[in-house]
Formats: sequence, C-alpha cells, structure tokens
Amino acid sequence: MISNKHKILDAILEQGMLPLFYQDSESGSIEILRTLYKAGVRVFEYTNRGKSALSNFKKLKEIRDAEMPDLYLGIGTIKTPADANAFIEAGTDFIVAPIVNPAVAEIANKIGMLWVPGCMTPTEISVAQEHKAMLIKIFPANILGPEFISSIKDLFAGQLFMPTGGVEINADNLKTWFKAGVCAVGMGSKLISKDVMSKGLYDELFDNTQLALELIKQSK
Repeated sequence: MISNKHKILDAILEQGMLPLFYQDSESGSIEILRTLYKAGVRVFEYTNRGKSALSNFKKLKEIRDAEMPDLYLGIGTIKTPADANAFIEAGTDFIVAPIVNPAVAEIANKIGMLWVPGCMTPTEISVAQEHKAMLIKIFPANILGPEFISSIKDLFAGQLFMPTGGVEINADNLKTWFKAGVCAVGMGSKLISKDVMSKGLYDELFDNTQLALELIKQSK
C-alpha cells in the first residue's frame, strides 16, 4: 500500500503533535490508542522498542481499520531496512527513525512513504535532506533545546523540524519551541507516562491529550 505522504505530513502539521509510545501489553496498547483517538488524535506513532512491537502493531492496525479509519498509524524507532520492511508489510502509514539510515530512506522513497529521520547535527540534517526527508525529527530535543532550532533554521530554509524528547505539556515550553521555528512536537513519556501505562490512567491521558492539543493550537 502506498501511503499518501503529503496527506500524512499535513495531518502531523495540523495536529502539531505526534504522540508516541511502546508498551509490551497488547491490551494496554489498544486502550492507549483508543484514548488518544477519543481525545482528538488523528496521527500517531507506535515505537519499535520491545519484543512485542510487531505483533502489537498488527493488532493496532486491525483496531484502527475497524474503529478509526481516519487515523494515520505510523511506526517509530526504525533503524534498519529489515525493520522497515517488516512494518511496511504490517501496513504502517509512515516511518519515524532516531537516526538517518539512507537504506531505510531508499525503501520509503521507493514506495512514496513518509520517512521522518532523527537528527542531532547540521551534517545529519544535510544528509537527511539529500535523502528527501520532508520532516526531520530533532532528537534528543531535551539535550539540544529550542536554541538549537533557532540557530540552524536559517541554514536549512524551508525545512520542517519536529523536536522529540523532553517536550512538556506546558504553555511556556510549547510556545518556546514553536517560536524557535518547529512545525510540530513529538510527545512521548511526558504525555504517555509510565504511570499511565502501568496503572491504566486513561482518563488522565485523555485530559492531558486534550490539553496538549489545545496548548499547541495556542502556541503555533
């Protein structure tokens, strides 16, 4: 299946946030996906960070197809061509990576799929651009900070950046990132915390997701 990468990119920009998480539990993963969707999320990244990632992803795709046809479901933490191929076969809509692997870019580009690589340096950003990255994840954002985006964005005019790692559900924090020039933020453990996962705090997740989406709307 060829994804429409422009539509997915637009959905990420419109939402202003890409929620992401991994959990071993299949039922827990399903509940979190349902909660995010109910709170208004329409594009989402499951991360390939544990032994159950592929089987859980296949199940999430089934649930998505049955209950949430307007949700884009992507996979993150894709570092190798083997991982990319496995999740493309499982039906992912897009691919996110913590690194720039040109071999993964080639696989995504061949089928017209959105590939979002993670970069930490200007050289990595340049390599990502050479391999047609429309959106670049700045990772780890808590180490680099908004000043990094402010400093490099003129070097890469027109490039879309999304920080991931340490972005907070806080008006000042979000405003600082958007003012620095990002187009969206990746939201992992600050939104989908260990407590939410281990204790099943889905009402709290629902409220925090709605709050994050609202604060992002005000920050853009």
